[in-house]
Amino acid sequence: MRAAAPAVVALGGGHGLSASLSALRLMTDRITAVVTVADDGGSSGRLRDELGVLPPGDLRMALSALCDDSDWGRTWRDLLQHRFSSSGDLNQHAVGNLLIVALWELLGDTVEGLDWVGKLLGARGRVLPMAAVPLLIEADVVDAAGASRLVVGQSAVAVTTGTISQVRLEPPDPPACPEAVDAIVAADWVVLGPGSWYTSVLPHLLVPGLREALHRTRARTIVTLNLASGESGETAGMRADQYLDVLHAHAPELWVDAVVADPTAVEDVEALAARCADLGARLLLRQVSRGDGTPRHDPLRLAGAYSDVLDGFLGDVGTREKPPA
Repeated sequence: MRAAAPAVVALGGGHGLSASLSALRLMTDRITAVVTVADDGGSSGRLRDELGVLPPGDLRMALSALCDDSDWGRTWRDLLQHRFSSSGDLNQHAVGNLLIVALWELLGDTVEGLDWVGKLLGARGRVLPMAAVPLLIEADVVDAAGASRLVVGQSAVAVTTGTISQVRLEPPDPPACPEAVDAIVAADWVVLGPGSWYTSVLPHLLVPGLREALHRTRARTIVTLNLASGESGETAGMRADQYLDVLHAHAPELWVDAVVADPTAVEDVEALAARCADLGARLLLRQVSRGDGTPRHDPLRLAGAYSDVLDGFLGDVGTREKPPA
């Protein structure tokens, strides 16, 4: 634990957000995870369609990543992550999804329900939805022949072929979760990524309330790039520097202070360094992968990289100047 534990807000969803949370929990317990609510597939999609609730899956994964490192916390985490296997309606439903939705119905309050699950897990931090209503992701996709088509839904966008030129949310100006806005404004640091770039990372920047909070906060922003270059699906063929291009194209006013990247996932270091310089961001190249050949982050290594970034800005938080557009 650092002498003065920083208040950190991590934005994302799915396995990418779990990776950053697993690292951040080694540094501080003042963590707020702000989670995408656009999932429309699997157990989450079925509950969303049937009950009209926020999709709980990414919220469940974030809570599990923050569980207390004890038999109690790990047991409840495993229960939350457990999926039924049957030939009936419960097949592939995650227990945690059902528990979260049941608490929402019982309490009538989304945030309070998530806080209660956090208490059950002994979570080192808080998990919040990025918006107060379920969201739908739409993407304009250009194929190899130059023809454009509309792809609708997170599950469809995530596996689309072609080049995504733009993503949007429906509704276009969803209400941000007020507690998430407050957390961003009060944060020392904001961590964006890793994760599915178009379906887990960018959506946060398209919610007006979150976008305004990111512009208003005095927190510094770290962008964590993915370990695998775009091999298939929504980011097929994208280089590391192009992830930053996409980020800037969708949120040109976003201030990026630091970029963390694993050198094995950077195709052109000079291009990435130049793009970081354009954004006014410091680049930290560091092995943050597990080193076993899989594109998975090692929590200790990623925590070490984050600590180095924080130490590099020590005493400098809240004094940044806006980088050139």
